[in-house]
Amino acid sequence: MIHFSAAEMAARRTRLENELEKRGLDGILCFAQESMYWLTGYDTFGFCFFQCLVVGGAEPVLLTRSADNLQARITSNISDIRIWVDDDRAEPAQELAALVRELGLAGKRLGIELDTHGLTAKNYIRLREAMQGVAELVDASDLFSRLRLIKSAEELDYVKRAAELADDALDAAKELIRPECDEGDLLAAMQGAVFRGGGDYPGNEYIIGSGENALLVRYAAGTRKLSRRDQLTLEWAGTYRHYHAAMMRTAITGEPSPLHVRMHKAVTEALLASEEALRPGNRMQAVFDAHANSLDAAGFNSARLNACGYSLGARFTPTWMEHEMFRKGAATVMHPGMVMFIHIILVDGGTGMAMTTGRTSVLTETGSENLSRHDLAMICG
Repeated sequence: MIHFSAAEMAARRTRLENELEKRGLDGILCFAQESMYWLTGYDTFGFCFFQCLVVGGAEPVLLTRSADNLQARITSNISDIRIWVDDDRAEPAQELAALVRELGLAGKRLGIELDTHGLTAKNYIRLREAMQGVAELVDASDLFSRLRLIKSAEELDYVKRAAELADDALDAAKELIRPECDEGDLLAAMQGAVFRGGGDYPGNEYIIGSGENALLVRYAAGTRKLSRRDQLTLEWAGTYRHYHAAMMRTAITGEPSPLHVRMHKAVTEALLASEEALRPGNRMQAVFDAHANSLDAAGFNSARLNACGYSLGARFTPTWMEHEMFRKGAATVMHPGMVMFIHIILVDGGTGMAMTTGRTSVLTETGSENLSRHDLAMICG
């Protein structure tokens, strides 16, 4: 079930080993599920429990629970899988420390992924105690994230398929957006389009909100029916082999108000200006600056956000966002092969009006290519 060629997986292992050597690390303790997936193909949501992939010996070794034993054997190239036994008195952190000793990594300098939902604070405290005197732990949370930034040709094929599924989801939504449409039907149609196309669950919930809830940029439980004159904010992603291509739109039912029309013009111009800055050699801050300058010039400074997008890739719950974001001071230099989602969001608490737009692009040698077949016209139903 590994979704990549043997040559691709070997190249990733080589890149990791080179980076470990560059940083003076003898190995790394992987707790981020997306890191394990990228390196080995291992595909699970079992990272909600204690598990760790130890890289530093001849072959990676996975310490996990019995429930993920066959999961790892079937979905990954990991040959050495160790099981910590479920028990109220279980101490998997101690078992990991013993594994580090067994692999000849005692006294070594090991990277560890701390900035991940795969390692809770409680488990880290236990691990830190267990590893005292065993090995030196060095925060290497950014290591895999940086390796994943530039996508291979095989990865880009999956990203482009994800983008097609995102477009399919928007097509399904457009068929339903009208007064009296239930938000639940919209969600079912959009996610259904992705599943029918062979796609996956996304890394986080789709955002949907109408009326006052159109100002929300997070999913909130509870659905409603669209009214005769309404606003509907949607943010979703096509997902294929865990690779994401996100999109965002605010749709209108009934006659758009003059303010909605002006806001739509502003977000469209800001998106195009941001995409113009989305080119190799620029720092990610350049995209944020283009977004902010465009919206400020249109008179919407108070309604914009302090970030306007982020890198995308293969991610697991609770988010499809990578760490690198378009915001003030964002120093990451962009290169060909990076996949970026730009969202332009205006939410005005004073007027109760919202307008958004956004789409995913891949950086090329000379600029960027947006991956959606849809135009940026206002969606009205």
